[in-house]
Amino acid sequence: MENTTIERLIRRLGIGATYRGYRYLCYGVSLCLTDEEYLLSISKLLYPIIAKEFNTTLSSVERDIRTVVQVCWDKGNKSLLQDIAYRPLYNKPTAGEFLDILVAYIQHTSDTTPAI
Repeated sequence: MENTTIERLIRRLGIGATYRGYRYLCYGVSLCLTDEEYLLSISKLLYPIIAKEFNTTLSSVERDIRTVVQVCWDKGNKSLLQDIAYRPLYNKPTAGEFLDILVAYIQHTSDTTPAI
């Protein structure tokens, strides 16, 4: 999956690159797009790989991704998030739910986009 697609979606949700979690989220989504097993064990599989890639701690990755989810929910494009979730969101999604929403949406749109 092209990184610009991931970055464009995350920016449309109101999350800017000024947050460390932005880079972690972009990388995490790209990993999940290559192997959905990461979505089944985010804390034990996905976060350690992101931490290693960015030379940081597991707790930093977890905290910074939670922060960008909070930013999206409080100040971002919540209506877009509601649209791409394909279901009503009454409460702020967890980091795992947020990743799942982004991955599912990108997969769905790339499957339905005609090849040029």
